[in-house]
Amino acid sequence: MERSSAYVHAQSTCALVEALGMMSDNMQREALGHSMAYDHKAFADLIDQYGIGRDAVLETLGSIV
Repeated sequence: MERSSAYVHAQSTCALVEALGMMSDNMQREALGHSMAYDHKAFADLIDQYGIGRDAVLETLGSIV
């Protein structure tokens, strides 16, 4: 269980780091008057990409809830 929890935490951290980079890119583009590089869907897709959606996490943790 501990390893599974650590894995979910690591994946969540990776997704957060990527999301922060995406936000930074969007902010820079906005400051330059350019269109956004990432929309809501791009951010939401990180959840599936890193396997941190509700169902994926429950599966990883062995449906402990």
